[in-house]
Amino acid sequence: MNSDFDFLHGEWDVVNRRLVKPLTGSTEWDEFPAVSTCRGFFDGAGIFDEMVFPTKGFSGITLRVFDPAREQWGIYWVNSKLGTLQEPVFGRFADGRGEFYGDDTYEGTPIRARYVWSEITPTTALWEQAFSVDGEKTWETNWTMAHTRRG
Repeated sequence: MNSDFDFLHGEWDVVNRRLVKPLTGSTEWDEFPAVSTCRGFFDGAGIFDEMVFPTKGFSGITLRVFDPAREQWGIYWVNSKLGTLQEPVFGRFADGRGEFYGDDTYEGTPIRARYVWSEITPTTALWEQAFSVDGEKTWETNWTMAHTRRG
């Protein structure tokens, strides 16, 4: 049993802030709402959520599965616009903060992706995505999701 992501079970209102043009030096952000519904499986070693972006016209799902041999999570994302599973990120929680890393490409540029879960309380949580193009020397945060529990 792993309980790292138990905080995420239930329904959430989510305020998204996404950098309009990542990796260009742009500082223009797009802010938009979402609703997320999350539930666990595998006795805590798996979690699934669906996020609906009503003003953007698409949805996405995240699948998180714990690997007990490596003691880390694999996180997988797919959205209804593309319909293909993106490259996963892997990592773990320590001291109430989760950090997850993986290799991918963004518009043809090889990147290192990082997801961070922080500021976790019973009613709030913050998720951030950042890209590095220089071997993790610098990071550009390009998407944040501020979660507030519904009800």
